[in-house]
Amino acid sequence: MPLAKIVYASMTGNTEACADIVADKLEELGFEVELDECTSVDADDMADADLCIVGTYTYGDSELPDEIVDFYEELAEVDLSGKIYGCFGSGDTFYDDFCICVDMFEAQFEKTGATKGAELVRVDLSPEDEDEAHLEAFAETLAAHFN
Repeated sequence: MPLAKIVYASMTGNTEACADIVADKLEELGFEVELDECTSVDADDMADADLCIVGTYTYGDSELPDEIVDFYEELAEVDLSGKIYGCFGSGDTFYDDFCICVDMFEAQFEKTGATKGAELVRVDLSPEDEDEAHLEAFAETLAAHFN
């Protein structure tokens, strides 16, 4: 059974809710899913997965959350050649750089040699029905890219 590893940072629960939606869909699609809060794993753990997924919120005005900075910095040093990645996140459209940390993680994944498997998903605050549909489609696209 292929393994999808989802690592997330969530202060208010919004990004965790997004991660749960992605995890549930991937399980429906036949993946074993490991869902981990970012402080409980190392970036090296991504090497064990077929799908490598990160969800993060954007803090304040374009800042990585403190709790995911170490994971972010370590990720650039991991060889994920042959792996597929995807990124999603939550933010607040009040800020000019809405969900910019999702883009930052995409740039980190590009350094790993992994292949982008789906377009980024950005959620304004908590996931609504439309966001849930986008997150499920994100999971389906990642799964199809793997298969």
